[in-house]
Amino acid sequence: MQNNSGPYRFLFSAGGTGGHIFPAISVADALKEKYPNSEFLFIGAKDRMEMEKVPAAGYEIVGLNISGIARKASFKLLIWPFKLIGSLMQAMKVIRKFKPNMALGFGGFASGPAIYMASLLGVKSIIQEQNSYAGITNRILSGKVEKICVAYDNMDQFFPSGKVVKTGNPVRKDIAFFKDNHEEGLSHFELDASFPVLFVFGGSQGALAINEAIYANLDDLLSANFQIVWQCGRTFFPIARKLIEERKLSNRIKAFEFILDMEKAYQAADIIVARAGAISISELCLVGKPVVFVPLPSAAEDHQSKNAMALVEKDAALMVKNSEAKEELGQSILKIKNDSELTLRLSQNIKELGINNATDLILKEVDKILAV
Repeated sequence: MQNNSGPYRFLFSAGGTGGHIFPAISVADALKEKYPNSEFLFIGAKDRMEMEKVPAAGYEIVGLNISGIARKASFKLLIWPFKLIGSLMQAMKVIRKFKPNMALGFGGFASGPAIYMASLLGVKSIIQEQNSYAGITNRILSGKVEKICVAYDNMDQFFPSGKVVKTGNPVRKDIAFFKDNHEEGLSHFELDASFPVLFVFGGSQGALAINEAIYANLDDLLSANFQIVWQCGRTFFPIARKLIEERKLSNRIKAFEFILDMEKAYQAADIIVARAGAISISELCLVGKPVVFVPLPSAAEDHQSKNAMALVEKDAALMVKNSEAKEELGQSILKIKNDSELTLRLSQNIKELGINNATDLILKEVDKILAV
């Protein structure tokens, strides 16, 4: 039995999207707090968002020349095996130099070479799967690692059951301990307490199908007395702003390119419309308000639809297909508003799925492995 007080060297790998990167940073922050003299190194993919977000969080990162597999026959598909081999060799050099005590992978194609080489070199490893349908990288790695931390039930259909532990997805502290101060949220956005609030967001860049559906159904929503907090992204924001100005709706619609204080938006909301990314879902389960999901169909292996369906099947949310959003999204929003029993049921059921101590649960698994 080793001394379990550190310091240690932790190797992290995550990339491609915020859904992989931010949980990794959350766990790294928690490990840094617990083992303050430890060393941390991230491995990501060159030219992807982790090369910006990870250093901004205070961690060193090495970028591999790796990308996802092209889905169509092309030059990119022909050169991909060479990129993979080069990334494996680069990852091996980094790992041999850094000599980590543990490697932690959070998905995305950069995790593949990093965690594979770490396990090959005898480094104990953990992977975390954020989605209800496991990504191909984590499925390949599952036989090589000691533990697999997941956010959904029945994940042994993808992974060796003896390695799976349900921890949930790490989320920001302000959401993990969310307090639903509705008045505070209304005040923040200068909204009227007499009318219901619809909060619409499609991720940090907005979502065209959601934005177009809200635009198309706006008269019905306004007739139902909705006030709207609308994160519509940079591209759609000028359209929303012009609409608000022309129709003099500044007291009814609050449009933003991006909302930094999501806690206030969640507090203000009575009904929420969102994409079905893993971290958004984890946050919404803690918020506990009725949600209509519009999954992004182009997400890898259509995992957003599978994430949403996992909640729909538990009567914890409604879902509208991206291709049907213009026709059905407005109806689904009004269905919730006009049915108090449905509102209560969706709120209660989604709240029961929330896990607010995911980071602590992952750290427990790390400590178990470090102690061996």
